[in-house]
Amino acid sequence: MHSFPAGSADSHYRTTIHPALASLVDEVCGTLARLCAYLMTLALMTIGGIALWQHLPDITAMETAPKAWSQAGRMAPAFAVSQFIFPGKIETYEVFRHPEGGRKDVFRWSGLGGTPVAELEIYRPGEEIDQVGSAAGYLAARMDPAGPRELEAAGIIDSKFGAVMLFRRVGGTEAASACLRFFKHVDEPKFRLSGWSCLGENVPARRAAIGCMLNRLVLLSAGNDTKLTELFARDEVRRSDCAASGAPALSADWVTGADNPRLRGTL
Repeated sequence: MHSFPAGSADSHYRTTIHPALASLVDEVCGTLARLCAYLMTLALMTIGGIALWQHLPDITAMETAPKAWSQAGRMAPAFAVSQFIFPGKIETYEVFRHPEGGRKDVFRWSGLGGTPVAELEIYRPGEEIDQVGSAAGYLAARMDPAGPRELEAAGIIDSKFGAVMLFRRVGGTEAASACLRFFKHVDEPKFRLSGWSCLGENVPARRAAIGCMLNRLVLLSAGNDTKLTELFARDEVRRSDCAASGAPALSADWVTGADNPRLRGTL
C-alpha cells in the first residue's frame, strides 16, 4: 500500500496569505510614517507662523519708523567761521549724518556760564525727505523746542549768499534780549543755511552780526561735491568785510537796510 507524502500544515498559508499580510502591514506603516511626517511639518509651520505673527507689529514698526539723524564722531570739519566774529565766545562744531545721505554741520557759540548765544546750521540734503515744514516753525523748534512756535518776518539782510530772511518771535520788542532767526535756501546745489543769534545791543547790531557770520563762513572741504566748491568760490567774490565792531556794512536800500519796515502777518 502506497503512502502519500504529507505537506506541512502552514505551507499553503505561507505562500498565499502571509505575503498579502506583509504587504498590507508595509503599506500601513508607510502611510502612518508619511502621516506623522506631514503632521510634524504642519506643526512646525504653525509654530513658525505664530512666532512670525507675534513679531509682526515690531517688524512693521521698524519698517515704518523714520530714519533718524545721528551724530558722526571724529569727522573733519567741512566749514569754518572766523574766530574774530564772536570774540570771547566758546565755539563748538558737530556733524550729524542721515542714513539716506544727508549731512548737517552745526556751529554753536556760548557765553559766560555756557549760555547759548548763537547757532549756525549748514544742511546738505541726501535722499531723505526734508521734514522742515515752514521755515519759521523749524527755526522756533531749533531755538526753543518747548517754547512758542509763532514767528513773524523781521526783514532780510544781504550776504555773500544773497538775501537772507530774518524772523523774530511774534510780539517781540526791540530790546537787547530779543533774538533773530535766519533762513537761506539755495537751489543749486541743494544747500541750506539757518540758525539764530542773540548777540548785539539792538536790532541793527544783531542783523549785522548775522550778516557777518554768514560772510565769514568758508568751505574747508566739499569732498566730491564740485558744485558746492563752485558755489563758495563764486560767492566769496561778493563777500563784504565786517566793520571794526564786528558788524558788516549793510546796504542802505529800504529792503535790506537796518531799519527796514516790519512785514505784515506771520510766517
